[in-house]
Amino acid sequence: MTRGTAIPAVRAALAGVMLAFALPAIAAPGSRADRELEERLRAHIEVLASDEFQGREPGTDGEAKTLRYLGRQWFDIGLVSGTNDPGHEWFAPVTLIAREPAGDAAQFYRKGRPVVTPQDEVLVLTSGKRSLVRQAPMLFVGKAKGQEYTRNELAGRVAVLLDGDEAMGGAQGSARQNQLLAQGASAVLTVLDGERSLEQVSNRRARSGYALANDSVGGDLEAFITREAMARVLKGTGKTLEELSAAARQEDFKPVPVGLSVTLEATTRETTIRTHNLIGKLPGRRPEAGAVLLLAHWDHFGVCGTEAAEDLVCNGAIDNASGVAVLTELARRLARGPQMDRDVYFLATTAEELGLWGAHAFAENPPLPLGQIVAAFNIDSVAIAPRGTPLAIVGRGMTELDGQIEQVARAERMKVVPGDEANEFVKRQDGWALLQHDIPAVMVTTAYGNLDRMRAFFDGSYHRPSDDLSQSLELGGASDDLRILAALTRWFADIRKVPAIQK
Repeated sequence: MTRGTAIPAVRAALAGVMLAFALPAIAAPGSRADRELEERLRAHIEVLASDEFQGREPGTDGEAKTLRYLGRQWFDIGLVSGTNDPGHEWFAPVTLIAREPAGDAAQFYRKGRPVVTPQDEVLVLTSGKRSLVRQAPMLFVGKAKGQEYTRNELAGRVAVLLDGDEAMGGAQGSARQNQLLAQGASAVLTVLDGERSLEQVSNRRARSGYALANDSVGGDLEAFITREAMARVLKGTGKTLEELSAAARQEDFKPVPVGLSVTLEATTRETTIRTHNLIGKLPGRRPEAGAVLLLAHWDHFGVCGTEAAEDLVCNGAIDNASGVAVLTELARRLARGPQMDRDVYFLATTAEELGLWGAHAFAENPPLPLGQIVAAFNIDSVAIAPRGTPLAIVGRGMTELDGQIEQVARAERMKVVPGDEANEFVKRQDGWALLQHDIPAVMVTTAYGNLDRMRAFFDGSYHRPSDDLSQSLELGGASDDLRILAALTRWFADIRKVPAIQK
């Protein structure tokens, strides 16, 4: 199946748009000009988060409307295409493959004979299109916490892993599974002996997994079995689950062959999603000196409410209509000023909500060598904090940018929160994808200046239909963010202040 956006119509819409209109001079915070800025931000959000845009889901008509609106705004401001590709001006294609579980089967063998196991007590999953392990011997590895195995120990075997408590069954459990697979296990079978149920795992994994179409997607196999089913499978082997679990708690525990083999199979259904990043540029006087990158993701979840709910659309007013609104008005402010030394790229990414895929696609097929990007500043979910909230650096200590950011903040008379507590959230935003490609990327924002406020949003309307225009939007902090980002962009685009590429 294929979904696509009507990008030719977007290009046609851009072709007829006239260039820039004049704005009043920018004044100090709290002034009439700042209130007017907040109204312009609000106007963008009201368009992008309206039901007409249907939650801005990649590969839908909501994407076409979003990109048409943003492209027209950016063209009108005076940006030029930043794709640096005559074949794809403004809109850089991103093709995703979505995979969701389609079928699975598990068959256990004791001395070569099948062991009857109800299929509703076992779940088998793969990251590929189809994966199969046939009659592989099973090796009990306990919790495999902090243990290293040689490839000879695991090669050709299915590692049997205890899930343990709920916390270990989450991100840490996934890390243990990945480690065992990397060390040579043919598959990992997790015994749900803790808080998690098979239904919970199934519900969570029923959602599609995504990858860039040009990425090689592995066929790793992972399976889950209830405690009761595992206990029955072990009957007749001379071992019990209780005895194995007790042995695993000993400091001198070694992996135990359990005298069983297993055949595991899983398949997925594929959907191709054709979507786009939007890339604009303010050309500098010295483009050979590198560039500054400003970015925000335009996408959200589309229609996501349950059928019985009154509100079905995840409009994403805060996350992240507010971010692209700031990105757009930041472009307007910078375009009105004197030409800078370096180019400034404006990137509205797709598929952030699906796994930061638009940012990864940008980095894997960039419009300029990645080493020429002096600094990248991501903008995400900024309609949170009131005016005057201190700034946080999400990604503090991960680049060489911190000192200069604080220097610019002092010049703007803005406070910066000390410490790196905001890094708790660094992996949840596009800057993290850029960091994986050695691009110096941070978020400098008031939104994380008070983490209790941000956590309240995450516990409330975040990724729900209630993140819409029915709530009051706090845009004072967003206005402050725009002011500091404008100053930072001018600083890092100035070859006298930043003569060398930051690493």
